[in-house]
Amino acid sequence: MALVSFFIDLSVTKLQHAQCWLYRHLEGHRLLQFLSWTVYPVSLCTLSTAFSHSLCPCSAGSGLPEVRTILSGVELPDYLSLSHLFAKLVGLICTLAAGSSVFLGKVGPFVHLATMTGAYLDRMCISIQGKEEITAHRDMLVAAAAVGVASCFGAPISGVLFSVEVMGTHFVVRDYGRCFFSAACGALAFRILSVFSREQETVQALFKTTFSSDLPYHTPEILVFALLGLLCGAVSCLYLFCHRWILQFAKTNKVISRILATEKTLYTGVIVFLLASVTYPHCAGRLMASELSMKQLLTSLLDSRQWWSLSQNASGLPPPKLSPESLWQEWGPSGASVYLTLGFFLVMKLWMLVLACTLPLPAGYFMPVFIYGAGIGRLMGEALAYMFPNGFHSEGKISPINPGGYALAGAAAFSGAVTHTLSPALLALELTGQSTHAAPVLLATLIANALARSRHCPSFYDAVAVAKRLPHLSSLLRARPGLRAVRLGQVLSGGGEVLERRGGVAEARLALRASSQSAFPVVDTRESQLLLGSVDRRELQRFLHSATDGQTGPVLSTQVSDKQLGDVCLIQPMTVQASAHTTVQQAHQIMSVLSAQYLFVTEKGRLSGFMTWKEMKKVIEDLANGRIE
Repeated sequence: MALVSFFIDLSVTKLQHAQCWLYRHLEGHRLLQFLSWTVYPVSLCTLSTAFSHSLCPCSAGSGLPEVRTILSGVELPDYLSLSHLFAKLVGLICTLAAGSSVFLGKVGPFVHLATMTGAYLDRMCISIQGKEEITAHRDMLVAAAAVGVASCFGAPISGVLFSVEVMGTHFVVRDYGRCFFSAACGALAFRILSVFSREQETVQALFKTTFSSDLPYHTPEILVFALLGLLCGAVSCLYLFCHRWILQFAKTNKVISRILATEKTLYTGVIVFLLASVTYPHCAGRLMASELSMKQLLTSLLDSRQWWSLSQNASGLPPPKLSPESLWQEWGPSGASVYLTLGFFLVMKLWMLVLACTLPLPAGYFMPVFIYGAGIGRLMGEALAYMFPNGFHSEGKISPINPGGYALAGAAAFSGAVTHTLSPALLALELTGQSTHAAPVLLATLIANALARSRHCPSFYDAVAVAKRLPHLSSLLRARPGLRAVRLGQVLSGGGEVLERRGGVAEARLALRASSQSAFPVVDTRESQLLLGSVDRRELQRFLHSATDGQTGPVLSTQVSDKQLGDVCLIQPMTVQASAHTTVQQAHQIMSVLSAQYLFVTEKGRLSGFMTWKEMKKVIEDLANGRIE
């Protein structure tokens, strides 16, 4: 996956350089520049949509909600196929090459690519070993999700934490070792490849910062970081509301839904042309730093220097355009205030990002919200630097305000609030190699998460899962809390084969033929329905074998044996039972934690029915489609 990530980045860089070269060589021809600025991303995004949907119609979006559904135990075979992998890979490269005009990222689709690769490797192992284990398959996918994040950013620890928080409803402790090992290998290989390509001199953080370690922030600034967390949490609630609204609008509006169903390429072209036109550098784009790529946007926002002070003291020859030292100048073109450009950037990118979420192409949404949060933090940091131009005094020392620290905290807080996770706090520190701001970054992220969760609104990934009607129970419960009251008695079918303790060969033979259950409940008598335990399918087969004196052929219907099932078979006692009043959520948690394929439902010791894992998945699908309320 490190090789794949490096190949994607290299391809995207080459394609973006081609657009920059064309745009700059058309200097002085505004119309041609406008066409090159808009037609290039439109062509790439329409190619992404057309190619990905021609190979795999379900390849649009990030893929993270689908992977979460698969890890919860639901089978979605089309989402792990090789054709889907190839379609997502090519489509993602085209989407990313469109640049910051479309403002989409890489993380979600790449995690999906990692899980598809992990599933393929798992199938190879099964074909070699000749046996299949359900838990081993899940372990491979959990580790692959951690590798996906680690190979994107070179951040192994936050990759594992992301896998714990986002991907799995329940994380098994034994997965830690394999997740950390594979994530560390992916992150290290990704950084070494950057060294070999001469992108960096040695293995280091992807966005290396130079914050002061002597006195990175003063005690009064802790309150400002807390206020930043509140602001990011409030803005995240607005963003999530707009995101849910536009998903519902695109689904219910007859015109839009018809276009998305039949003319996906046309829809993509129109939306991308609108976004690219808004970001045209000789128009509104000059106030949004539109000439910067996604990586340059984040690098500039994390700059520890005060832009307002730099703009006041600018003199002499300016550094080369778009050099690391001059990136801040894109935020203050022609003497425009950095506060104006940052504010305009935040207002425009909010609705542009919400609109871009409806594009039917492979794309990630984590990095855009991460950069957006950095913009919120940068604006607050610059405002604080303006109010305290000389910084804070402590023990005779003057320490200036570091706006880059606020950008770092804002990025973690806003992305964490949007996804309802804490892993972005650690990811921000690993991305920048900055440990001095660990406490305020975590504080801002916790406060933003608390505010975002207090509204009981689903996270970004939960909203997508609900909009797509994916059978992911956790997402459904966050979006529709009323489903927590659905009980097993409302959904229990009551079917399945039940055996008596005194049953004979005929009853066992009938049960084996009628059902493919791996285990059968055993009751004292059919009248009492008193549950004694369960018998394994292999035990029943041995019972038939012993009852027919070791005959290997089929058991004839005329054969009679006086042997009883309870005398020969080992009846396993039931250690875990549920009642009809147990909620579906509780039953799902029990089956997930224990990796149980069935759950027996009793009432005062009497068998009422049993729920198999296959039936549980059917119930969750019915909940997602609204057939059960």
